[in-house]
Amino acid sequence: MKWKIACIQMDIAFGQPDINFQVAEQWLEKATRSEPDIVILPELWTTGYDLTRLNEIADQEAEKTIEFLKTQAQKHQIHIIGGSIAKKTSKGIYNTMIIIDKHGNLIKEYDKLHLFQLMDEHHFLQPGEKDGLFTLDEKICAGFICYDIRFPEWQRAHTAQGAEVLFVTAEWPKPRLDHWRALLISRAIENQAYVVAVNRSGSDVNNTFAGHSLIIDPWGNLISEAGEGNELLTGTLDFNKVTEARNKIPVFEDRRPDFY
Repeated sequence: MKWKIACIQMDIAFGQPDINFQVAEQWLEKATRSEPDIVILPELWTTGYDLTRLNEIADQEAEKTIEFLKTQAQKHQIHIIGGSIAKKTSKGIYNTMIIIDKHGNLIKEYDKLHLFQLMDEHHFLQPGEKDGLFTLDEKICAGFICYDIRFPEWQRAHTAQGAEVLFVTAEWPKPRLDHWRALLISRAIENQAYVVAVNRSGSDVNNTFAGHSLIIDPWGNLISEAGEGNELLTGTLDFNKVTEARNKIPVFEDRRPDFY
C-alpha cells in the first residue's frame, strides 16, 4: 500500500480564527490538485499562540472545526489530519488534534499530552490523558503535537502497538530548528516508522517559526523537506519499507521492556 501525502505549511493569523479558516480552505483546495490521500495542517492553525485570549477565541467542543474538516474531507475525498486547535470544554481548554476520514467521519481527537512551559502552555491549557492511536485505511497511525517529540517513550508506546506512521503537527520556533530535524529523524529510525511532520511558517508577536516540514522514511531518509515560507510539501509513503526495516533489524522483537 502507498499513500500520497500533502503537508500544508502555512502562516497563521494571530488570534483571528475567521481569517485562518479562510486561508486553510484555500490551502486545502490547492493541496487536492496533487490528488493526495491525506492532507495535514499545522498546530493551533485556527488561533496561533494567542493563549491569553483563548477563552474568547477557542472553538467550543471543536464543533466549528470538526464541521469544517468534515465538509472539506467529503468535498475532496481526502483524509485530513486537522493539525490541532484550541478546544474549549467544561474542564478547560485543550490543544487538540482532529482526524477526519475521507467519508467525513470523525476518527480521533488527541489532546496534547506534554505541555510546553517555555511558551506558557501550562498556564492556559489542560494536558491530555489519552493516546494518539488511530486507524486509516486499515493502517495503524499515531498523532503527536510539537513538544511531544522530545519524549521518545511516548512515540514508542504507540509503535509498540503497531503504528507505522507518526503524524506530528507543530509550531516549532526557528532557534531550535536543528533540534526539530534531529529529533524527528531519530523518531523515524528508532521506531522504524514513517514520520510526517508539519510545522507552521511565519511569526507572531513572540516567535519566529522554523517551517521545514518533513517527510521521513523508516530508515531515517528524508523523502521531502520544506523551506521556511508558506509551502505545500508532498511525498509518498510505501508501507513495504516499514516491513523491510522491521524485518531487517528486529528492534521490536529484541526489546526487553521488563527492564525499562
